[in-house]
Amino acid sequence: MSANPKKNDIGTVFQILIYKNGAARPIDAGTGLTIYFRKPDASILEKTATFTTDGTDGKMQYTTVAGDLDQSGLWGIQGKYTIGGSTWRTDWGDFPVDEIIE
Repeated sequence: MSANPKKNDIGTVFQILIYKNGAARPIDAGTGLTIYFRKPDASILEKTATFTTDGTDGKMQYTTVAGDLDQSGLWGIQGKYTIGGSTWRTDWGDFPVDEIIE
């Protein structure tokens, strides 16, 4: 993501890189890939994620659709996946969603 997404943007790709000890952690055996978005009003939007490539690079992603980015302000993002019966979550990260100025 090179520029801040705008409110009501469609097609914005959010990628999460899973890493451990400073290196990408392969998640190709992962299931239940999920990305959580915490909106400025603190409500949570849960979206099914996909591998960015084949999962060996540790990346998952989600592409926004209509209705996802419905608020401007500071959002949170967190990834979740399951491998071998254990469920893992990333730390929360933050990103701004800008108001549309016309």
